Amino acid sequence: MSNPSEPVSVRILDREYTVGVHADERDSLLGAARLLDARMREVRGNNRMVALDRVAVLAALNLAHELQQLRQERDAQQRELALTLETLNRRLDGLLGATSA
Repeated sequence: MSNPSEPVSVRILDREYTVGVHADERDSLLGAARLLDARMREVRGNNRMVALDRVAVLAALNLAHELQQLRQERDAQQRELALTLETLNRRLDGLLGATSA
């Protein structure tokens, strides 16, 4: 049986939004809302006259850029790990081949 979603209220830049979320994702959603609120406040700074949609787009762009960088780092680490494992496997094969001869 699937998890029903439940309404959760979050405050982002002094506005309240209600979002439907599964119970097991509630904490993650609240954390994401806190992060977005902080980023939007950072983008807005002391200028309260900046349009909300502009603040939201700039905050989203900053977060998307960070996500892209993290994905690139992860991909590079996975390639490095794959090369290291391949090297270790060759060494083990060499050692096992030398002991069986």
